[in-house]
Amino acid sequence: MLGEYIHYGLLAALAIALLFAAFTDIRRRQIDNWLNIAIVIGAPLFWWSSGLSLWPDVAMQLGVALAAFAVLAGLFALRAMGGGDVKLLTALALWIEPNAFMQLLIMMALLGGALTIVMGGWHVMRRQKDRLAIPYGVAISAAGLWVIGTQYIPAESMKAMLG
Repeated sequence: MLGEYIHYGLLAALAIALLFAAFTDIRRRQIDNWLNIAIVIGAPLFWWSSGLSLWPDVAMQLGVALAAFAVLAGLFALRAMGGGDVKLLTALALWIEPNAFMQLLIMMALLGGALTIVMGGWHVMRRQKDRLAIPYGVAISAAGLWVIGTQYIPAESMKAMLG
């Protein structure tokens, strides 16, 4: 029972971190390194609370995070993605199991596309000439919260925890 509380406590901490990342990205167009480091540091505790074995489970998490970083660093080099976004997605890859991480990427792309259309329209309506800066951390965070809610918090557990 205690392990379950730790597990859901860690998920709640991740959710708070994602909300904070979205908020700071909206305000400053920046996701702080300390926040990404905290998410990375929490991952091994989450692996333990999830009962993951070192092989192949943890190795798979590390491999997906490494692959995600390689692809996303390439996008950063092409100036298609911000550095904070790359670090946040890589940190999330340590938490989210590979199939759910693919779902996160798809949801992130859909939400990011909608966000870009809305912000692009707002940019044009205000007749701004400067370069449009999309706070993509919002789409990443929203997709992460969606995955946490749909993949990691079963309805039965929520009912039991709420009484």
